[in-house]
Amino acid sequence: MTLARARLICLAVFVLALLAVPYVLPAFGATFWVNIVAEILIWSLLAASVNLLLGFTGLLSFGQALYFGFGMYGVALSINNWDVGFLPALVIGIAAASAMAFVTGIFAVRLTWHYFAIITVVFSLIFYFAAMSTKWLTGGDDGLSFSPPPVIEIGDFSLTLADTTAQYYVILVIVAVAFALKALVVNSPLGLNFKAVRENDRRAALIGINVFRTRLAAFVIAGALAGTSGALFAFFGRYASASYMFYHVSGEAIVWAVVGGSGALLGPLFGTGALIVFRELASNFWENYLLAVGAITILVVMFAPRGIAGAWNDMLLALTARGGRSATTAIATAEPAGDAPDHAPTRSNADG
Repeated sequence: MTLARARLICLAVFVLALLAVPYVLPAFGATFWVNIVAEILIWSLLAASVNLLLGFTGLLSFGQALYFGFGMYGVALSINNWDVGFLPALVIGIAAASAMAFVTGIFAVRLTWHYFAIITVVFSLIFYFAAMSTKWLTGGDDGLSFSPPPVIEIGDFSLTLADTTAQYYVILVIVAVAFALKALVVNSPLGLNFKAVRENDRRAALIGINVFRTRLAAFVIAGALAGTSGALFAFFGRYASASYMFYHVSGEAIVWAVVGGSGALLGPLFGTGALIVFRELASNFWENYLLAVGAITILVVMFAPRGIAGAWNDMLLALTARGGRSATTAIATAEPAGDAPDHAPTRSNADG
């Protein structure tokens, strides 16, 4: 079995497992975990936005919570003030986050290394305190609540988020589309430009790549991913709060991305899932479970710098390589079937 086929089989099994969640988990009395998996899917998009910048472009951002918050408030404010439907509210949330990312990115992507990280924190703090102080608009720390509109309403048929199963599948579809679009981007010529800038921005500029525009494009796309995550979380929790715009939310997303595998497409999903599941299990009997999360992150950085996804790929590569060697050895040692014995006459001898 080739490595590509093994990856395809694993991906198919993973997708089937996600599709079966709303039916399998309740059958085992774990209905609560359906919402946990939905939450993992939502947060994985925020980690994916960090991963796009860090893993593919070489930029470490501590400000993704800002665009997450804009996605939340884009949904909440548009529903409360304009009474829009589900899809328009989702689009408004993503557009608001993307616009904010474009504005801040114009200043941020001119810097690199720790200067870039610092300015992303500064922007996040500025808008966090602005949101906290304008309580008449944002609700501050208390947030804004809203009633989510139906996802689809055709005649007497109405698909609403009040149904846990419907809500899960709506989140799954949107997250899957977001990851698919991210895959298209990173495998496109633009994605190759991202990687070239990540490896060496000076050499990238010498071969004609506009480094500023490339980084700005990555920043805006990452902001759109974070905004999608925030918009989905607003629908999931039925509210938006300024507390989610604080930079510690960005810090959590960085941890998820690093543990999952920086530079791997599904790494953020693996890292987010592993650490949120660990949080839910450990918090039941240990109040200071974050210490263990920190220790896990340090161990991953030290011994598995490519994260969970990298370790998984290495295991698949080893298994497929071992299977290939076994098949080659079997073919080499086996007697070819149907070969004539050494004493059999050739055609020319028989004819003669």
